[in-house]
Amino acid sequence: MAPQQKGKQGTKGAKQIVEENKSTLVFYRNMAFGCAAASLLVNFLLFEISKATVIMSILSIIALGAAYQFMAFMSKAKYSETGALLDSGNDLNMEGGIAENVKDLIILTSGTMLLSILSNYFWFLLLLAPCRAVYMLWGSVIKPWLAQKNETEEPEINEKKQRKMERRMRRQR
Repeated sequence: MAPQQKGKQGTKGAKQIVEENKSTLVFYRNMAFGCAAASLLVNFLLFEISKATVIMSILSIIALGAAYQFMAFMSKAKYSETGALLDSGNDLNMEGGIAENVKDLIILTSGTMLLSILSNYFWFLLLLAPCRAVYMLWGSVIKPWLAQKNETEEPEINEKKQRKMERRMRRQR
């Protein structure tokens, strides 16, 4: 465990970001591949194959592949013709970034594939992904938009109150 520092967190260099992105991609690729392989081997070799298992396994593998490719695209570093690093790509380990949500999707899908070995009812865990997406959409887009809409109506009320207060002040003089 890294020692905790007080104060402001230090910034990372471009080369450090590239190296951390590579190790992050390797870790999540291995997780996705390992869980998918284990799930498929156990389900298809030891248990009876059902349509639900085949369809959900295919959808899960597509989701894992798409999530991994998206992370690889985000973190792609750009080099000059001489080999100098021009752009390190997006930091996959940045807190609060979109990569964090993509990593969560890989973890959810991999875990669901492993749990599906026990029962096909665990495939319903994949419904947590769209639920989280709707929750994030509500918190970051819809709710602020509604709050902004209500704020535009309040100044009219404040103007009326201001006029009323001015009239009261005139009467008191």
